[in-house]
Amino acid sequence: MATLLPPPKRPKLYHGVAEPEPEPLKVSPNVVVQFVNEHDGTPIAPAVNLPSNIAREGLEVLVNQLRTKDDDEHVPFAFHVALPEEAMTPNAPTRIVISKSIETDVLAHASHAFSEEDVLQSVFKVRPATRCSATLSGHSSPILCASFSPTGNLLATGSGDTHVRLWDLYTETPSHTLTGHTGWVLCVEWDPLERKLASWLWDPKTGKPLGDAMKGHSKWVTSLAWEPLHLNPSTPRLASSSKDGTVRVWSTATRKLEYALGGHTASVNVVKWGRRSDRTVRVWDARGGKQLHILKDHAHWVTTLALNTDFVLRTGPFDHTGKRPSSDEEAQALALKRYTALVSRTPELLISGSDDHTLFLWSLFASSNAEPGGGKTKPLTRLTGHQRQVSHVAFSPDGRWAASAGWDSAVRLWDCSGAGQLGKFVATLRGHVGPVYRLAWSADSRMLVSASKDATVKIWDLKTYKIKADLPGHTDEVYCVDFVADKVVSGGRDRTVKIWKN
Repeated sequence: MATLLPPPKRPKLYHGVAEPEPEPLKVSPNVVVQFVNEHDGTPIAPAVNLPSNIAREGLEVLVNQLRTKDDDEHVPFAFHVALPEEAMTPNAPTRIVISKSIETDVLAHASHAFSEEDVLQSVFKVRPATRCSATLSGHSSPILCASFSPTGNLLATGSGDTHVRLWDLYTETPSHTLTGHTGWVLCVEWDPLERKLASWLWDPKTGKPLGDAMKGHSKWVTSLAWEPLHLNPSTPRLASSSKDGTVRVWSTATRKLEYALGGHTASVNVVKWGRRSDRTVRVWDARGGKQLHILKDHAHWVTTLALNTDFVLRTGPFDHTGKRPSSDEEAQALALKRYTALVSRTPELLISGSDDHTLFLWSLFASSNAEPGGGKTKPLTRLTGHQRQVSHVAFSPDGRWAASAGWDSAVRLWDCSGAGQLGKFVATLRGHVGPVYRLAWSADSRMLVSASKDATVKIWDLKTYKIKADLPGHTDEVYCVDFVADKVVSGGRDRTVKIWKN
């Protein structure tokens, strides 16, 4: 007996139009990838054949599994592919940063200059400090500020005893005592080529002042900032903020005032080149002192400010390789290259912290990724979570993370990479039992160090969000901390400087 087949189904119609044919699945090609160290070009893992649509996060996991290292720590990596010389164009980036996948960022690049075998670069790794290598005495009052030079070979500290001291980190002994101030030294700042030290204006080689003091502020100076090296390599200008409510820009060649910036109604607590104790942040054009933006979203005093370019502007041409430029022109080119590499991944961002317990993330500066006309005067996002005043905020050197410290004894971590929600809360780092005063990042963005009223310095592992090393030893509050290479410096109310190493 024959089986009767059912009648064919009627085709679906959409407004009288037949259903479109389904698009065939797009097949991603495989690519052969060799991961190499950016520093010396040595392979860090065997060559592997990968699907080109693997995400950047997947590449990071893969490299950590392929590494032949004794430690089992997860190391965050950044990846890029260098453009061939024939594909380079003037005033354009010489490398392609992989932010999504090889297929999206490399194979679909406008240059079409890549074969199936290309090279991905990895970042370096900083060792955590685990021991106190030196306790340096000499100041007769609490130490209020400490700063490594860009290469990490010199250290400057400022104190309530009106003195600035320079320390030789090779021998861990005093180098010079800089005298001349008549009040507390609240800030010291190195120029990017470490030729000058600002608190006055000093020659760090001789410990002598470079001329007379630059006078103009009617109250104490709260913050200093050097002009970026890629803008002015030979005679960078210096900006100073003061309790008198003004910011002044000085020529370091003539030691004369170029212009003063007013408008604030109370103390200006922080100045950045590239702010304050009323409720506003003001942005100025450094070329002539023209005011560009007034940011008024905070409900209380603005106490801290950070740019995601702070690290590359501070260190200029110096990176983990330790190479020194042979001329000002070479230094300027290296500094510009590092700055461009950072802002090519993400636009220049500003973060502000306040006594209103919140932070705001801003995008105020024109960049390759920004809309024409520059940034906006409204915040990108509001970061909440601190239960008391925010004391300090700092971006990681790679610009992907921001960390904030507060009087609630907590450190909070925020994602500013742009991969997801900008300013997304990541973790709270708890361990201090007193207000956290200061933060500093390791150069590889893998670790964070914090200084607190509880007399301890703590190093945090950003893989586990737990304490990696607890550095006790101070007998009173720790006011300042800095992190360069594998060295940490801390100072505070006990009038001693401690150097911590691996």
